[in-house]
Amino acid sequence: MAAGSPAVMLPAVVEELLSEMSTRVPDEHLLLLKFVFGSSALQALDLVDRQSITLISSPSGRHVYQVLGSSGKTYTCLASCHYCSCPALAFSVLWKSDSLLRKHLLAIYLSQVMGTCQQLSVSDKQLTDILLMKKKQEA
Repeated sequence: MAAGSPAVMLPAVVEELLSEMSTRVPDEHLLLLKFVFGSSALQALDLVDRQSITLISSPSGRHVYQVLGSSGKTYTCLASCHYCSCPALAFSVLWKSDSLLRKHLLAIYLSQVMGTCQQLSVSDKQLTDILLMKKKQEA
């Protein structure tokens, strides 16, 4: 990947914006989030307010996030590679390139910083089943 591509630059942008936040997002950061991420910022904050983000981890150290979307559907996300199972990621970010990040992934980053991420420990087999079930539903 090129050094200037969004996938490489995104972690630095997100880290910079979120580094000074805590359990409360300062007003000036709300404006920055809105400027950088558009309407996804407000939608992500709504998901955080509703505590819709769960970190699912297994004894082997693997982990995924699940986000209960505003539509009631649960999306599986891999924050380390900026992946979300929602169709909007493929359309808006990958195909149209009109957004750096969609609301589910931004909600994960915000919930980590604000300390609102739910946590669930499961066995390695349960985590595998979660990932395989999601794959079967997408097929």
